[in-house]
Amino acid sequence: MEPYVPLTMLGKRIYYYKVTGSTNEDAKRLAEAGAEEGTIVIAEEQTAGKGRLGRRWLSPPGTSILMSVLFRPPLAPHRAQCLTMITSLAVAEAVEAMTPLRVHIKWPNDILIRGKKAGGILTELGIKGGSLDYAVVGLGLNVNVDFRDLKSPLIFLTSTATSLYNELGYRVPRTPLLLEILRRLEDKYIRLKEGEDFRPGWLKRLANLNQEVCVITPHEVIEGTAIDVNQDGALLVRTPTGEVRTVWAGDVTLKKDIRGGSYGFLEIC
Repeated sequence: MEPYVPLTMLGKRIYYYKVTGSTNEDAKRLAEAGAEEGTIVIAEEQTAGKGRLGRRWLSPPGTSILMSVLFRPPLAPHRAQCLTMITSLAVAEAVEAMTPLRVHIKWPNDILIRGKKAGGILTELGIKGGSLDYAVVGLGLNVNVDFRDLKSPLIFLTSTATSLYNELGYRVPRTPLLLEILRRLEDKYIRLKEGEDFRPGWLKRLANLNQEVCVITPHEVIEGTAIDVNQDGALLVRTPTGEVRTVWAGDVTLKKDIRGGSYGFLEIC
């Protein structure tokens, strides 16, 4: 692990809850009330946790990293995906620094370990006058969740979801991992504001690049090959007709998974 570097921006103000509805909702309320950049909301349990597209995010109490970070970045709204990008990279690098696991990313926001979902990122924006006022980046990471527990209501997700505990066979201390994620995230955020491009490193970790995919957007279904991600984080898909479509938001499923019968719309882990 790299030498510890103290945080200077993230976590100056931390709101910690045993139980809350949604850390993202809490952070958005704080943002609207004028909270400073770097404010963090952390919870042991969420009763109304959110995944993308309004889906529920369930996690047993005291087993996961559930947090939201408030940013006030000097970015245009269409570049906010860069925050998801650097957060997923920070998580991947932190997990790899503290465990022997290898981490991949599924566009646009899933954390994968051995092909299964171990976490997700939800970025929500506050826009004023056409400009980005704030961005709240929420992270749910399955650290010590046991999806194999026969008594767990989450056992039905064992084929698609996983945790660090399930992959390693032992529990991982959450606080050191959280600090490592924040340290790496702060460093990347500072470099992002200085103009650094994190796309090359992100592309190397994308599990669905150069694969046949089916993309479900809020308006349509796009089938084709995921060929690239542009500078702002949008997925480029070449359709069977040769047209290259730019996808800013949507669910991506590999065509081979659809044929194999594992295709679905449930995102709870």
